Amino acid sequence: MAKVIVVTSGKGGVGKTTTSASLGTGLADRGHKTAVIDFDVGLRNLDLIMGVERRVVYDFVNVIQGEATLKQALIKDKQSDKLFILAASQTRDKDALTQDGVGRVMDELRAEFDYVICDSPAGIEKGAFMAMYFADEAFVVTNPEVSSVRDSDRVLGILAAKSRRAEQGGDRIKEHLVLTRYNAERVAKGEMLSVEDVKEILAIPLLGVIPESPAVLSSSNAGVPVIRDMTSDAGLAYTDLIARFLGEDRPHRFLAPHKKSLFGKWFGER
Repeated sequence: MAKVIVVTSGKGGVGKTTTSASLGTGLADRGHKTAVIDFDVGLRNLDLIMGVERRVVYDFVNVIQGEATLKQALIKDKQSDKLFILAASQTRDKDALTQDGVGRVMDELRAEFDYVICDSPAGIEKGAFMAMYFADEAFVVTNPEVSSVRDSDRVLGILAAKSRRAEQGGDRIKEHLVLTRYNAERVAKGEMLSVEDVKEILAIPLLGVIPESPAVLSSSNAGVPVIRDMTSDAGLAYTDLIARFLGEDRPHRFLAPHKKSLFGKWFGER
């Protein structure tokens, strides 16, 4: 029976889809059969980041409305036979995501996969609510800035009050904090919130800190999840995040400002 994980936040542009793609890829590369679903009906991006945009024939809404089977709509990753992508529709309205329809798809996925990753759209509209509703665990993605953290705090309230688990009086959704676009130099200058600041505000366990990195954009443009770029800080940070999620004890890296070497100081290293 699969574990359903929602990747969510209140604010757009914080790295939810990047995190969803790397989370799904990392779990599959560790041997877990994983499906990643794009809930952003009308504005899908997951297929681009995962490099399968030309292979989308049927989408999530097609499956919900009985126009295709789940097997027809799932796209197998090019590099891993344990990773599958279910794209969002670009032409339908978010009202196509009915609770009964999404629930049927989730039940089918739970029976076949180890993990189901729900890539939530920004905000708290219907698509985001549907992505959260059936979750067992939540990756709350936020940037180290006040507006992003405030919006994430609001999402935590929704997870606690409006999920299926909350409605049925079950155990609450297990929450994990993923802090993205972290720049230790700017934190030291007081231009960004620190890790401790964010942890104090949101009061949920920290799972990973992803440093600000040009590799995120270049990987997205190439259609390759950044976790597969093991030469980048971001790729290494997502690899650490997966290991922690699976129970390994790994220290957090990239939290301190980069120290210039004496040679670097002489020659203007940045």
